Amino acid sequence: MKLIIQIPCYNEAETLEVALNDLPKHIDGIDEIEYLIINDGSRDNTVEVAKRWGVNYVVNFRRNKGLAKGFMAGLDACLRNGADIIVNTDADNQYNGDDIETIVRPILEGKTDIVIGERPIDQTEHFSPIKKKLQHFGSWVVRVASNTDIPDAPSGFRAYSRDAAMRLNVTNEYTYTLETIVQAGRDKMAMTSLPIRTNGELRPSRLFNSMMGYVKKSMVTIVRAFIMYSPLRFFAMLGIVPLILGFILGVRFVIYYCIGLGSYHFQSLVLSAVLMATGLLTMIIALLADLIARNRKLLEDIQYHVRKLDYDLAVKEKEEKESE
Repeated sequence: MKLIIQIPCYNEAETLEVALNDLPKHIDGIDEIEYLIINDGSRDNTVEVAKRWGVNYVVNFRRNKGLAKGFMAGLDACLRNGADIIVNTDADNQYNGDDIETIVRPILEGKTDIVIGERPIDQTEHFSPIKKKLQHFGSWVVRVASNTDIPDAPSGFRAYSRDAAMRLNVTNEYTYTLETIVQAGRDKMAMTSLPIRTNGELRPSRLFNSMMGYVKKSMVTIVRAFIMYSPLRFFAMLGIVPLILGFILGVRFVIYYCIGLGSYHFQSLVLSAVLMATGLLTMIIALLADLIARNRKLLEDIQYHVRKLDYDLAVKEKEEKESE
């Protein structure tokens, strides 16, 4: 059983070694632990620090591509190098390295495929009161969109089984944390959450420049993910409102027409027609979007099998080298 711990990095030379030193070197049930960093266009000596420490793999981007793309590149690299379990953590040592054993244990025991660490948000001193409230609100929105019960959606401290990692696909360029939960929930992957500990803040978060910017980008990400994975439900909810309003106005016009006052309420008939036409068009869009979503599912299945072939090939090559 092989565990690879991946760390996305962007100008993390000052904190990376602290985070690496905190990582476990042995976990019961794990035969081999390796370490991987994703260098997301760092302009400092992040890579040199990582190599000097002894990380096994480095994924290099020549320019900054963002957390989402870095996360997916790390998953692909972990799979190509034979990972059975992948843990994602941060380079600022936000998360307690000893809790890696906590989040991989349910996967080792075959109870789940994804484990997300639940931070003690209300007890975290460097989180402002408004940030705490926004964290809770954002997690609630993700729970509704994903039909899950994950209490800390923005947490980046996660463990994935090989099968779950092969099925994940992030399309937004902002962050992987929210979209992957929506995808896993809508695809009914086995997912759970466990309480974890956090360390003191070594540097401010680089994911957002302002609280409003964070809220805006997060909401856009959630809505896009919801539309992508539940398009029929989303557009049907939009279409049913004008349909009902149009029907009510139509019935109202018919009543007035029957009592001889139809000519005074012709505007209601026009508005009813417009609303019902809008509702019907939205319903048609819902059906088309659902067909597109089904095609996307087929593409995700193809992607899963391609990743599985890459993994099987990597394992076979390793076995051949060891036999020589």
